[in-house]
Amino acid sequence: MAKGKQRPIVAVVGRPNVGKSTLFNMLAGERISIVQDTPGVTRDRIYADVTWQNYHFTLVDTGGIEPESKDILLSQMRSQAQIAIDTADVIIFLTDVKSGMQDADLGVADLLRKSHKPIVLAVNKVDSFQKYEADVYEFYNLGIGEPYPISSTERQGIGDLLDAVCSYFPADAADEEEDTRPHVAIIGKPNTGKSSLINKLLGEDRLIVSDIAGTTRDAVDTEVHYGEKDYVFIDTAGLRRKKNVKEDLEHYMILRTVSAVERSDIAVLLIDAQEGVTEQDAKIAGIAHDRGKAVIIAVNKWDAVEKDDKTIYRYTKEIRNVLSFMPYAEILFISAMTGQRLSKLFDVIDRVAEAQNKRVATGALNEIMTEAVAMQQPPNDKGKILKLFYITQVAVKPPTFVIFVNDKELMHFSYTRYIENQIRQAFGFQGTPLRFIIRERGEEKE
Repeated sequence: MAKGKQRPIVAVVGRPNVGKSTLFNMLAGERISIVQDTPGVTRDRIYADVTWQNYHFTLVDTGGIEPESKDILLSQMRSQAQIAIDTADVIIFLTDVKSGMQDADLGVADLLRKSHKPIVLAVNKVDSFQKYEADVYEFYNLGIGEPYPISSTERQGIGDLLDAVCSYFPADAADEEEDTRPHVAIIGKPNTGKSSLINKLLGEDRLIVSDIAGTTRDAVDTEVHYGEKDYVFIDTAGLRRKKNVKEDLEHYMILRTVSAVERSDIAVLLIDAQEGVTEQDAKIAGIAHDRGKAVIIAVNKWDAVEKDDKTIYRYTKEIRNVLSFMPYAEILFISAMTGQRLSKLFDVIDRVAEAQNKRVATGALNEIMTEAVAMQQPPNDKGKILKLFYITQVAVKPPTFVIFVNDKELMHFSYTRYIENQIRQAFGFQGTPLRFIIRERGEEKE
């Protein structure tokens, strides 16, 4: 069940060289470079958060493979369009006025029409509508509806295009009755046991499980009742295995993960104990971290590992090292096959859900901050010392705090991290990232 506050997902589909990346980068703006050291996927330019008027949505780029020959053009496009169909709420179908309507465009249009998803047709590279008017109208023949002439490079027609896209979003999604059940996305590389885990939790083989990586057909929401509580588990789908999309596996997996994480409160990152933690795991974990979701790291297939009294210590150390950007994440060693420690997983989910919804009184926060400042002097620059006036919590999921200071430039990342550690020590917040907003306040208002 999708949640009321979910950001809609908008996919850009189109054959190679119509300008998908240019449109994507232009709409994404500078948000792509916000995350620097996090091994998230922002630097891969596959998804970005976009704001238009009062709407917030996630834009995904289904570009990727340049076909080697024209014979496989349509099959490649079908594969990319299918990704968009499966994950998106609205699809931008991008075409190119200068090369005109192609057979490949007609093939994709047929596929998109069958999806019954809202489609907005954009005709790119129209730097002069007067000059290309007749050529733009040719695209009515695709049977998708009104073509919106745009120029990504000249930023022309973009407002009308985004207005059309946003017209398909729920009128007031935020006012929907909120589903208070924890929504848990099971994420991880193919073949780590995501479907096996949900099957074990359900006690029935509802999802297809196979030893071939990527056989889950679609992302599925599964309701699980455990103890006195209800949970919703979101399984990230694998890839239909096709000859020409092998190299696109990671791109597809990331798209799927973004889609599932967007609808979740908590992400359970499944790591294969036999393989150990990898950079690919870090990339997937980065998706949840970047979006402020709580994270539980579940090391699966623990029953298949030969152990001594140092095994858990070694695994934990390696995970903390590779996933150093999320020291808050809880770690659990499980087996989806035998059911080992699966009851503990629910305990950890409950604890993490409580942490990400926790609110701390302003007075208690300021006491902790005052003690922290007394223990470790704030940084200074050229004789000017950072002063911290006041801290208050402004949001949950993730818990978000505003700190008022005399000079934002003096509030180094390391000192913010120090304050965060003091807050965690005092109030817990296991499993959830914390966000800090630094604001300046004149000293005379102290």
